[in-house]
Order: sequence, then C-alpha cells, then structure tokens
Amino acid sequence: MKFGVVVFPGSNCDDDMMHVLGTVMEQETVKLWHKDDSLAGFDTGDCIVLPGGFSYGDYLRSGAIARFSPIMNAVVEFARSGGMVWGICNGFQILCESGLLPGVLLPNSGQKFICKNVHLSVTSTQSPITAELKAGQVLKIPIAHADGRFFADDRTMAELRANDQILFKYCDETGALTDDANPNGSMDGIAGICNRERNVFGMMPHPERAAEPILGNADGRLMFESLLASVSAV
Repeated sequence: MKFGVVVFPGSNCDDDMMHVLGTVMEQETVKLWHKDDSLAGFDTGDCIVLPGGFSYGDYLRSGAIARFSPIMNAVVEFARSGGMVWGICNGFQILCESGLLPGVLLPNSGQKFICKNVHLSVTSTQSPITAELKAGQVLKIPIAHADGRFFADDRTMAELRANDQILFKYCDETGALTDDANPNGSMDGIAGICNRERNVFGMMPHPERAAEPILGNADGRLMFESLLASVSAV
C-alpha cells in the first residue's frame, strides 16, 4: 500500500506521519507538496494523508485557506473516485472546509489550546481505520488543538447518526461518554467521522503520536493496522 503525506505551509506533523507509516508500519510513503496538482502514481487502493499542523497559520479559519491549495483539487478527485483520504487534526479541518466531510471545526469551548491525552470510544467499526477494532473499545490518544469543536446542523447530525458515520467519541477511561470527558465541546462528543462512502475519514486526536511503545502508548497503531488489514482483505 502506498501513502502520500501532503505538506502545507505550516504543517508540523508531516514527519511524524512519515515515520509511523514508513518506518513503523513499513509502507511505501512519499511527501506531497501542496503546490502539486496531480496524484499520479496513486490508485484507489492507496491513501492520501492530510497531517496535523497550522496550515497557512490558521489565518481566516483553520483549514479554510489550505482547501484552495492546488493539490486539493486532485485530493477531492481522488476521494470521489474511491481513493482513501485520512485527515488528522488540521487535516480534519481541511477535509471539512473542502466539503469531503460534513460539519466544521470551531474554536474549543474553553477558548484555549489543549494538548493532552484523552480517551476515545470506538462508536463505529464501519471504516478502514476502525474495522479491526471493537465497538466501545477505549483508546488513549493525544490531542493538540485550539479549533477542535465539531459542529453541524441538526439535519447533518441526524444523517451522521443514521448512516453510522461517527467513528470516535470522547469518553473517560472507563468508556463513559460524559460532558467532563469532552475536552472541546464537540457536538455529541464527536472526535472523528467518515463520509457516507467510508473512504474519507477525519479525526482531531493524533494516532501517529501514540503508535510506538517507546512513546509510552501504542493505541494509535491499532488504527494503522486496521487500515492495512482492510486493504489487504479487499
């Protein structure tokens, strides 16, 4: 499986992702510059990753400028043709701004940048990154964001629930979905979603920062393993 990691001005998790995908998971991985206008060499069995960071300084609105980068036209076309696209933190924001995922990421309810470990409950196993996990499984994954509060209108929220598109919700270490466990005020405690076709997925927490025992936590690796297993099974 081949991965492409898009680098925008202000990306700062691209090398983390390159390391996990290329060294830890031993997959072919290449960097893609935001001014590239083609994804030549990638097919629908591959995955494009939009990493975390502060693209274009998060000016205007997080992800709102990056969605106009030349490569995003190719990313949108790739996704609509069935290719997999995974956006993490700022990447999730860019996917929402580009229309590949519904909703928007607003400033945290506490109006502060949050950087800490949180717990996630797996709420759907109907996606490549959760297919090998168990519903209700609790994962410890770090977050680092100022604009992570997921918001969508009532109709969109109803569709997300009806179509089983909510992949992760914030929870406590026991799996309880409480207000106190929601770090940013996201609607319904949402930490990650996918599109209706299940080939585009976005999440605010950083699994690449929890993918090796040397970091003290390898829960994030389970998502990468799930993705690779899902592709191998096709």
